[in-house]
Amino acid sequence: MRAAFAAGHGRVDVREAARCGDDSEDSMTVRMAACGICGSDVEKVFGRYGQPSMRLGHEPAGIVVRAGEAGRAAGIAEGDRVFTHHHVPCYSCHLCARGAETMCPRYYETNLSPCGLADEYEVPAWNVRHGGVLRIPDSMALEDAAMIEPLACCVRAWSKAGAQKGDTAAIWGMGATGMMHAMLARHYGLAGAVCADVNAFRLGFAGRELGRFCTPAAVGAAASGGGDEGRGGGVVDAVLGATDGRGADVAIVAAGSMRALSEAIRAVRRGGTVVMFGVPSRGETVQLDMAGMYSREVTLTSTYAASDRDTAEALSLISSGSVRAGRLVTHRFPLDRAQDAFDLARSGDGAVKVVVSGPAAEPGGGAAA
Repeated sequence: MRAAFAAGHGRVDVREAARCGDDSEDSMTVRMAACGICGSDVEKVFGRYGQPSMRLGHEPAGIVVRAGEAGRAAGIAEGDRVFTHHHVPCYSCHLCARGAETMCPRYYETNLSPCGLADEYEVPAWNVRHGGVLRIPDSMALEDAAMIEPLACCVRAWSKAGAQKGDTAAIWGMGATGMMHAMLARHYGLAGAVCADVNAFRLGFAGRELGRFCTPAAVGAAASGGGDEGRGGGVVDAVLGATDGRGADVAIVAAGSMRALSEAIRAVRRGGTVVMFGVPSRGETVQLDMAGMYSREVTLTSTYAASDRDTAEALSLISSGSVRAGRLVTHRFPLDRAQDAFDLARSGDGAVKVVVSGPAAEPGGGAAA
C-alpha cells in the first residue's frame, strides 16, 4: 500500500507504508477514490505548520473494502461509497458541551492511518462509532464527496460570523475554500461578496462562477489617492465602494496572510465580524490597533477544522446541489504524482482545487493533469 508523506524541505515522498493506527477487527478499511489537497497540507510540506499532526490528506472519499465490526454495527457494508472524517470529538467533555468540538482532546487523538493520501487507509473504530463515516448518495460523485470536509470547515466558520440575509461579505483568498465561502454566502442569502486575491486566474474564475454576486478585487491594487498602494488599500476601497462606505458586515480571511487579516479589520464595518479562517504559519504575529477595534466594536474570531455535525451539513449542501463544490476541481493527479499536485496547489498557477485520485477513482472524474 502506497501513501504520501511530508519529507521536509518542500518534498513529498510516495512510498510503501504500513498502517500505523487502529487496524483491529473493529476498524474500517477504505480504498481511496479522491482526496483534496488542503491549505494545511501545503503548510505541512512547505511551511511551518502549527499543529502536531503532519499526516497528509484529510479530505478523502472512497469505497469500503472492510467494514469491520464498528462499520457493520453502523449499517455500513463492503462496497459502500463513503466520506470519512479524520477527527471525531467525544461530545461529552466540557469543551464539546460548549460548542468547541474541534478543541476536544479526543478530537486530536483520532486520525486516519497511515493518512488520507493513500491507496487504502484505516478508519478508527472510534470514528466509525461516533458518526465519522457518512454514506454517499448514488447521485453524488466520489470526487464531489472529497469536497465535504473543506466545505464543512467553511460551514463552521459561518456559524461564527453572525451574518444575516442582505449582508455583504468580503473574502480574502479565492482558492477552493475562499470560493466555498462565497458560495455559502450566496446560499445564505447575502447580497454580495467582494472577492480579493493576488491571483488573476482565481479572480477570473470567481467572477465566472459567481457572476454579479462577486465583486473581484486585486490585492496590491492602488488605493484611491495612492496612499496604500501595494498594501491592500485597493481592496478596502472596493469593499467601501460596494457598501456605500459602510464596510463589510462579515470579512472572511481564507488565507494565512497577516496582511490580509489587517486589511480585513480595516474593511469591516462598525460592529462587524472578521473570521480568521486561513492557516497561519507557526509563530506568525500581527500588530493590531486595539483602540480602533474597541471603539468600532469589531469582533475578531478564529475557526479551526470541522466536526462531524458540520460534515453532515456539508454533505446535504453538496448532494442537494445547493453548493456545487465539485465545480472547483481544476486539476487531478494520480498518487504517484503527489509532488506535482502539491507544487501546483502551492503556486495556484491556473488552479483552484487540486485533487489526488486513488485506485477507487470513478470513471468520468476528469482527466489527470
